[in-house]
Amino acid sequence: MDDNLIMIRRHLTNNLLEALADTPAVLVNGARQTGKSTLVQSEEMAAQNRQCLTFDDPGVLSAARRDPNGFIAGLNAPVTLDEVQHAPEIFPVIKAAIDRKRKPGQFLLTGSTNVLLLPKLSESLAGRMEVLTLWPFSQGEMRSVNETFIDTLFSRKPVGWAGKIASLPREELFETVLAGGYPPLLPARARRGAARGSSRMS
Repeated sequence: MDDNLIMIRRHLTNNLLEALADTPAVLVNGARQTGKSTLVQSEEMAAQNRQCLTFDDPGVLSAARRDPNGFIAGLNAPVTLDEVQHAPEIFPVIKAAIDRKRKPGQFLLTGSTNVLLLPKLSESLAGRMEVLTLWPFSQGEMRSVNETFIDTLFSRKPVGWAGKIASLPREELFETVLAGGYPPLLPARARRGAARGSSRMS
């Protein structure tokens, strides 16, 4: 992924830090490729000295499935576990670990499906976990400004970043809408924009 995109600070970051400060487990939920792994491995999360493991790694997944209790017992808290939907066996064990020693920010989890619908999670982490949803990049995130949706909604004309979007040339506005905000698609969009600018100058 383009380094500039990795540096984009997600609006969810503040909520995530607040949740980790007062909740034992936090789940960042969302579709694949929205940037969950990048968010939980960002500099602000790394500053917490979290051990990071992903269940996309076959070895890690195998260990968790083979011996969930031993796997969780062998972790160095605080820990980040990526793509937890692959190992629902660990949720009751995480619950037991939290009940033994309730401490904020012990577990930072990510999931690409609605893990709350998984049978083994239905009664595991109630009251022990906060769920946050990460969506694709918003236009405000891509422009490093905070959205003012409510202000814009009740204004007679677009304000702030929305005003800039509304003033885009028709072709660029259509391209912005069609490109969406999924991180993997944005570098290609940037290259197309650069190529278009070069052709105009030549």
